[in-house]
Amino acid sequence: MVISKIISPLSDDIDAPTQSMLGLAALAAELAAEGVSVKDLFARTGALPSQLEDPHARISRRQRLAIYRNAVALAKRTDIGLLAGARQRISDYGIYGYAMVSSPTFGEALKFSIEHITQAGSTVLQISYRVENGTAILRSHGTQSLGHLLPFVAEFWRSSMTALFSRVLEAPFPTTRMLFPYPAPVHWRNYERMFNCPIEFDAGSMEWHFPVEVMDRCCPNANPITAQVCQQFCNAVMAPTPGETELVRRIRTACFNSPRRFPTAEEIADQLGLSLRTLHRRLAQEGLSYQSVLDNMRRSVATEFLENTHLMIDEVAERVGFSDATSFRKAFRKWTGHSPTHYRPRHPG
Repeated sequence: MVISKIISPLSDDIDAPTQSMLGLAALAAELAAEGVSVKDLFARTGALPSQLEDPHARISRRQRLAIYRNAVALAKRTDIGLLAGARQRISDYGIYGYAMVSSPTFGEALKFSIEHITQAGSTVLQISYRVENGTAILRSHGTQSLGHLLPFVAEFWRSSMTALFSRVLEAPFPTTRMLFPYPAPVHWRNYERMFNCPIEFDAGSMEWHFPVEVMDRCCPNANPITAQVCQQFCNAVMAPTPGETELVRRIRTACFNSPRRFPTAEEIADQLGLSLRTLHRRLAQEGLSYQSVLDNMRRSVATEFLENTHLMIDEVAERVGFSDATSFRKAFRKWTGHSPTHYRPRHPG
């Protein structure tokens, strides 16, 4: 199992709505057990508690960090990050989690998880992977940018991923060592209990060590069809297309952030902090229009639904923003030159 040396670079735009709400429900639940309301957790962040129930909702890295700051300020226990992360379940991570648990091996699951790291809410700038003397090492880069939030982010992230990896393997994840680039917190003993391995604080880097042979371990719930469908949906939603500019990527992400319908050009311009005229001008400079970006996204997602689900045509039409199947069929034929049934597995012609 080979993973590239440096992987998962995040966008430099801290305000781009690229992150899902995955994992935050566990944090809200742990704080609720302490008597802290989800309304207070989301206060002054620009995110809404109702978005926790919306699989399409997207927030920016700045908003996620604001939620984390609230959590640290409101929590009655200093180890809130460790406790909240331990609550994570596969279902808390939606399609992302199901893609991992249905992967053939843990190595494939890990590769997928890092390639789609923004969906899991990562706030570090990069993650790298290497092997030394039979030990696999995941290293987080750019941690200094987190400032005083680093201990909480590290605790919540490592605890969440340990819970998720253990559920993927249906066995405790065999971590052998963890390094953290900050002094031991007052609850430092809880680290060893949580991760069941030696812990090194004030380290020069932030690393996670485990036996490399884990990468070849088969996942008990492996299902190639489920894994493929989940991964295709994740790719369709978040992965950039060849030659895609930052503006188009931000438009696509903002569209997926709209749970009920695709936004108008005016709404998108407002979300991106642009005037409508500037939005149209910048797209025109790329030889595009807002409608062409929207149609390309609708075509891609509709094709995924048609090829990989049993949804009825009218259900697919509704999910990509059409009020009726007739209009969808007409538009789909214009986009692809074929009817929607052409993309059904039993309709090859």
